[in-house]
Amino acid sequence: MRPLRYSINVTLDGCCHHEAGLPPDEESMRFWTAEMERADALLFGRVTYEMMESTWRRPPDGVWPDWMGASEIAFAEAIDRAQKIVVSSTLASVDWNAELLRGNVGAAVQRLKAEPGTGLWVGGVTLPRALADLGLINEYEFVVQPVIAGHGPTLLAGLREQIQLELVHREPFGSGAVAMRYRPMPSAD
Repeated sequence: MRPLRYSINVTLDGCCHHEAGLPPDEESMRFWTAEMERADALLFGRVTYEMMESTWRRPPDGVWPDWMGASEIAFAEAIDRAQKIVVSSTLASVDWNAELLRGNVGAAVQRLKAEPGTGLWVGGVTLPRALADLGLINEYEFVVQPVIAGHGPTLLAGLREQIQLELVHREPFGSGAVAMRYRPMPSAD
């Protein structure tokens, strides 16, 4: 069974808005590139899919924008070629190496997890909360930014039940950010 990993940047006060943390640097871009490359497929909700596509999709002329350095280009190439599965009830179609997933998300993700492979990756805010409520996330990976945002959406806000986690990996960055990977602890039932 393929594990489902949820990865996201988060501030010290739990804000998970994509612009609330530190600006990406080479070290964090290498980290996120490696995360994209170790997933068989990326799961996105509509908002995250559209945000990622608008920034990281290869331009029609094949030339990456001037603002991208080598580390951003490596990330862009990794996410551009990755298989994407988009959960949406409002989009009529998707492209960018993507397929649309509609209907019972829990059952569909369980089927995806049952397929052979090394793992699935989910990002964003709303879809991961729904998958966490269903108990479908096998790993939580947070890159904690040394910033207090003071506002914005917070990590897994509205989760129905508390999830006990155990730390399985910690990686400090030169910027002061820390990547931490957790797995849900087995219930005591």
